[in-house]
Amino acid sequence: MILSLSFLTILLALIYMALVLYMRKGWFEIPTVISNYKPTRRVSVIIAARNEEAGIARTIDAILHQKFPSELLELIVIDDHSTDRTSEVVLCYSDRGVQLIQLNESNKLNSYKKLAISKAIDLCSGDIIVTTDADCRMDEYWLNTVISYFETQDLYMLSSPVVYSEEKSFFERLQTLEFLYLIGLGAAGIGNKNPTTCNGANLAYRKDIFYEMGGFSGIDELASGDDELFLHKVAAKYPHKIGFCKSTDAIVYTDAKPTLRSFISQRKRWASKSTKYKNKAIVLLGITIWLFNFCMLASLLAGLFYHYSYLFTFLVVLVVKIIVEYLFIQPLTQFSNREELMRYLPILSSLHIIYLVYIGILGNIGKYDWKGRQVK
Repeated sequence: MILSLSFLTILLALIYMALVLYMRKGWFEIPTVISNYKPTRRVSVIIAARNEEAGIARTIDAILHQKFPSELLELIVIDDHSTDRTSEVVLCYSDRGVQLIQLNESNKLNSYKKLAISKAIDLCSGDIIVTTDADCRMDEYWLNTVISYFETQDLYMLSSPVVYSEEKSFFERLQTLEFLYLIGLGAAGIGNKNPTTCNGANLAYRKDIFYEMGGFSGIDELASGDDELFLHKVAAKYPHKIGFCKSTDAIVYTDAKPTLRSFISQRKRWASKSTKYKNKAIVLLGITIWLFNFCMLASLLAGLFYHYSYLFTFLVVLVVKIIVEYLFIQPLTQFSNREELMRYLPILSSLHIIYLVYIGILGNIGKYDWKGRQVK
C-alpha cells in the first residue's frame, strides 16, 4: 500500500511538472504587444450588472476616458434585475451616450448573464464585442491596445489579462497570486494553440462569429460560462484565430474576494463548468490535476496518522510542486509588476492542495449563491 500511494503520487507529480512546464512554454510563445495602430472598426463594450451601484460609476468613467475614437465606441450596460440603484447610476451617463437595457424576465432562469449579453449583442452596432464587469478598472489605453491587436492579428476572439489590485489583507494578496496563475494558464493555453480558459472581464470577439457559433446555445443551461464555454465553441472550429493580448496596457483590474465564504462561492461557480466541457481532453487534464492534489493530501494524512514514509513522499513532492510553480508564476508576476507576491508562493502552493480537492468536489455537486440567487 505504501509503495502504491507513493508511486502514484510521484507519477502524478511528474505529469503535473511536465504540464506546468509546457504551459510555461506557452506563455513565452505569446509575443509582447506594442502597438500604435489606429483602430478602424466599431466596438461595443458590454457590461452585465446586478446590484453594482457601489462601483459601476468608476467602471463607466474608466471606459469613457479611454484614448479611443469616440465615434467607434458604444457602451451598453444591462441591468440584471438589480434591487439597488444600479440603473439610476447608469442613467446619469445617458447624456454621454451610455445605453441602459433592463432585463424584465418573469420566468426563472439559470443563466441571466448569458441572456443579458445576448440581448445587448442583438441591439448593439459594433462589429467587435468587448465584455467586462461592473467592478473593473482600466488604464486609458486599454481599449485601444486590445482592439489594435485584435485587428492587426485578424483574430476572431481575444483574451486579455485580468489582475486583482488594491488588496486590503493577506488573504486578498494570496488570491491575487493564485489568480495570476489562472490567468497565466489561460494565456499559455492560447500560446500553445490549445485554448482552455479565459475571463469575461476582459474578452473580445467578433459579432458575426458570435452568431456563427449560435451564441450561447448549448451552454445556456449553466449560470456561468459566458466566457470559457463560449471560448471552447470558437476553439473547436477556429483555434488559430484566438489570441491573448500580452500587454500591461491591456490589463483590466478588479478586486479579490474579501471573505473566505465569498471566495469559495466564486470558485464553486467557476468549478461547476469543469465537467461540461465538450473537449474531453480538457476534462481529463482537470481530473489529473485534481487526482495529483488528492494523492498529495492523502500522503500527508497517511504520513501523520499511519506511516512516516508517506510524509517523506509528501514533502519531496511539495518541494517539486513549489519549484515548478515558481518557474511558471514568476514571469507572470514580472509581467504584472507584482513580483513582491512571490514571497507567498510556498504558502499558496501548500494551501492549494486542500483548496483544489475541496472545490473540485463541491463545484460539481449542488447549487451555489451568485449575487443573491441560488443557481447551479
